[in-house]
Amino acid sequence: MPFIPHTPDDTRSMLEAIDVDGIAALFEEIPASLRAQSLAGVPPAVTEREIGRLMHERAFADGGFLTFIGAGAYEHHIPAAVWEITTRGEFYTAYTPYQAEASQGTLQLLYEFQTMIASLTGLEVANASLYDGASALAEAVLMAVRLHGSSRRVLMPETVHPYYRKVVATIVGAQSITLEALPMDDRGRTALAAVTEKLPGAAALVIPQPNFFGLLEDVHEMASAARAAGALAIGVVNPLACAWLAPPGEWGPGCDIAVGEGQPLGVPLSSGGPYFGFMATRREHVRQMPGRLVGRTADAAGHEAFTLTLQAREQHIRRSKATSNICTNQGLLVTAATIHMALLGPAGLRQVALASHANTARLVERLTQIPGVERAFPETPFFHEAALRIKAPVGDVLRALEAQGILGGYPLGETYPGWEDGLLVCATETKTEADIAHFAEHLERIVTKRRLDPPCAYKDDNTRRA
Repeated sequence: MPFIPHTPDDTRSMLEAIDVDGIAALFEEIPASLRAQSLAGVPPAVTEREIGRLMHERAFADGGFLTFIGAGAYEHHIPAAVWEITTRGEFYTAYTPYQAEASQGTLQLLYEFQTMIASLTGLEVANASLYDGASALAEAVLMAVRLHGSSRRVLMPETVHPYYRKVVATIVGAQSITLEALPMDDRGRTALAAVTEKLPGAAALVIPQPNFFGLLEDVHEMASAARAAGALAIGVVNPLACAWLAPPGEWGPGCDIAVGEGQPLGVPLSSGGPYFGFMATRREHVRQMPGRLVGRTADAAGHEAFTLTLQAREQHIRRSKATSNICTNQGLLVTAATIHMALLGPAGLRQVALASHANTARLVERLTQIPGVERAFPETPFFHEAALRIKAPVGDVLRALEAQGILGGYPLGETYPGWEDGLLVCATETKTEADIAHFAEHLERIVTKRRLDPPCAYKDDNTRRA
């Protein structure tokens, strides 16, 4: 909304009309232990002029950088037609499709999106999106616990995106669900021995592909182990990777649930959002799937029609009785993603995935020719990100690169203790040979100047744990 229309008098009048003493009384059903105690991190209100200036300053500060950062948000080429169509009035202003007879266009688009996601993931049913990849994983954990019925233990590899793990812990932590960490082996993947040891009695196993370090996990073995132990398998995937690698529905006996972040599908980086999440599952699990589901049917005259289906009114009006409180889809972003996937098609998505992998391989080859730069896991296949070890202070190196207009990667030491020399780099199909050479030239100069002497004490430690 461009402004908040309710004056203090309006608010007071409405509270009097429903015989409530204050705004706080409207939230009494939420236990006190779950309520935020303060809004200390929220700044004071400002005027429209002031907020407009602040946003312009932040946009200007973004600048025009050559970026090699991935870590969950990726710079891909978005055809001009995607947002030209998305911002047409019939899409841009479309509201929640409660009334099917007035929302056939929106419902058809969401149905097409679901079909595409189901195809990408190799599963039978997909919903009409969630807030983002991290909250989608949290919803998958809740769904798996409901489906399992007798366990509230979920195995969470340390190779899952650290922000995803934090969001999941926040959402499920108050619901007596235990998240048990699985360590990383010396090849940068989830330790299979730990999976085997901890799976008995667990409700679900989370399987990232690729993992946060960009590496390919032993997904077939992990999914098979989960099925043998009676646990559900939850795949966390990059949708572009699914266009090239085996989709989660084909991992061993197949995953039960697949989730991920939809940002690579036609959504710009936009300073961190908004993005959208997706979820797909097996047909037998569909009644426990949160969010919105659009179905195709026929009207009384036999014409094709679309409608919301398999969703109780509780999803919208009785939150305490709902399977999930997520009933609003990220409609505009899903519109862009659907148009993006339709324009590229399966062959185009696969081409983007292959080009991104090839560029990252060239990037890693070039950077590891620099003295003091090496791959952290040289024997493990990767998709379009790779972890490097740099014998120089990573923070100083990144600041020096930024001064040259280059965002050189994600410093792994920020979220993984013991990885102070770690740098996660990414290259998508947008990077050229000249871009890679430019990055390598400046990195070599900076590392040569700032190289640690003597080297880091952990330079030969290949067994560090995340």
